[in-house]
Amino acid sequence: MINGLMTLQGAWDKLRTDPIIRMMVISLAFYGMSTFEGPMMSIKAVNSLSHYTDWTIGHVHSGALGWNGMITFGALYFLTPRLWGGKQMYSMAAIDWHFWLATIGIVLYAASMWVTGIMEGLMWREVDAQGFLVNSFADTVSAKFPMYVVRGLGGVLYLTGACIMVWNMWMTIRGGQPVRVAPPAVPIAAAQPAQAA
Repeated sequence: MINGLMTLQGAWDKLRTDPIIRMMVISLAFYGMSTFEGPMMSIKAVNSLSHYTDWTIGHVHSGALGWNGMITFGALYFLTPRLWGGKQMYSMAAIDWHFWLATIGIVLYAASMWVTGIMEGLMWREVDAQGFLVNSFADTVSAKFPMYVVRGLGGVLYLTGACIMVWNMWMTIRGGQPVRVAPPAVPIAAAQPAQAA
């Protein structure tokens, strides 16, 4: 993560104007967070609470949607105009919308799963005076419902941003021309068969 952030050294002023760089920075932030959270969840005391809960789902999706998703979106936005001979994407405002929808969507999705997972783990541990479990599995499922609504909203926001990206890419490709690769300046000699030994 530090390597990625240091690569952007000298380009921090572009964060205000370039949504593609913003996507790359947020992806690096999610990468750092996920790679810190993973080893932390392997600690015995933490793992005894988080194992089999939605906390693990939140962790995996913050890495998958935050790191992999955002870096892929940034790469596609960078490559599309260059591959089809354009100077930039069809709509930079649409990239901005995509950035904010995806970022808010990931935060809602992952945070709701973190909260649900901790609640779930604590409910599974709760015992009465005789040592019997207080909550049934159905109790934990019904307690998670509000957070699942938030998770669904986060997923819809993320998906909406991806749909905006597909539209923006399509409009960019429609307006551009494929990049032509120039033939080599020096003619390549015809291949000669190998001599028999």
